[in-house]
Amino acid sequence: MTAATQPSPDSTARTPPRFSASFDPAALAEIRRAAATGIYDIRGAGTKRRLPHFDDLLFLGASISRYPLEGYREKCATDVLLGARFARKPLHLQIPVTIAGMSFGALSANAKEALGRGASIAGTSTTTGDGGMTPEERGQSKTLVYQYLPSRYGMNPDHLRQADAIEIVVGQGAKPGGGGMLLGQKISPRVARMRCLPEGIDQRSACRHPDWTGPDDLEIKIHELREITDWEKPIYVKLGATRPYYDVALAVKAGADVVVLDGMQGGTAATQEVFIEHVGIPILAAIRPAVQALQDLGMHRKVQLIVSGGIRNGADVAKALALGADAVAIGTAALVALGDNDPRYEEEYRQLGSTAGAYDDWHEGKDPAGITTQDPALAARLDPVLAGRRLANYLAVLTMEAQIIARACGKSHLHHLEPEDLAALTLEAAAMTQIPLAGTAWYPGK
Repeated sequence: MTAATQPSPDSTARTPPRFSASFDPAALAEIRRAAATGIYDIRGAGTKRRLPHFDDLLFLGASISRYPLEGYREKCATDVLLGARFARKPLHLQIPVTIAGMSFGALSANAKEALGRGASIAGTSTTTGDGGMTPEERGQSKTLVYQYLPSRYGMNPDHLRQADAIEIVVGQGAKPGGGGMLLGQKISPRVARMRCLPEGIDQRSACRHPDWTGPDDLEIKIHELREITDWEKPIYVKLGATRPYYDVALAVKAGADVVVLDGMQGGTAATQEVFIEHVGIPILAAIRPAVQALQDLGMHRKVQLIVSGGIRNGADVAKALALGADAVAIGTAALVALGDNDPRYEEEYRQLGSTAGAYDDWHEGKDPAGITTQDPALAARLDPVLAGRRLANYLAVLTMEAQIIARACGKSHLHHLEPEDLAALTLEAAAMTQIPLAGTAWYPGK
């Protein structure tokens, strides 16, 4: 070949750059950040990666073999009774969607008030979170669940009696086996007083309760709380989803009225990212073994199951109930309804190195929306009355969407939805839920 016919170097002849699936840009950036700082990454919110979720299930609407309900003319009830196993005053909620525990400290006082307002309008409950009860939240919450956490921060026996139910937190979906974090920039004078902490100093919550080491001790603690509240209040036990069959069974044995099961898509105010992304199991994988434990004990529907972790719309609610849950809890979605990550603050999110919809540095206390902050100027941006109405609107839409699906399946109550109403789209979803693949009667392991 002569020089005249030699191909000249050309960029089109080169192999284009290609990122490794393991060492993608996000992994490379984290390695560089860790190398530069020598500390692990902390953030809020929930998992970022794709996990098996409710989108992997579909409903089988009625046609000839099943008879649908007619539009809005035929009733589809949505109420739920929680805690009737032992409590003299169980909770009767109008909708099966509750507000998960989010603390004052992690959230501003205005955000806590807004959650109480919205939940009360919708006829459901809200939950205190770590750090105790605030007057804003108790004053605006018709039904308030008091969280009893390993840290005991802000724990007040009088507040236990003022609550409508008590939730003993054993674990959380974003960090099962780990404690919470509230960094010093969010330990305001008021937060410090409530938690008996020094102002401006990082706070790490305990990962386990100080006065028990196993399920037998949990049973003793449940009895103590019943005596403090004169056996009136339902006692919940909240678990991070890891070994749901055994954990649910032990919670029931210990005397829980309600079990709350939080999948790894659940959010957090702040914890190590490695926890958020790599510990726990998806809520889709956790519901079936939890329900199986209740059924094996003859306690399904007698001990109520509340599930949480990435609930976004009415279809998610309906699918959770069809799989056997009695209610769901929302956290991240409730904050978005209040105004979290709102595009109107895009310029300020950019100044913080993020963008609307992806901002998760809640631990820094610089939230432009005034929700995950203790900065008085930022917190004042959130109007609790308006934000509460937004949350109530969102809860109403969730409920109507779930009703639409239930009617299409011929159900006169959301709790009449059942596994037979579902089909799985993926092998993973079919294996996790034991729902047959769409168009078949088979699931892995059958």
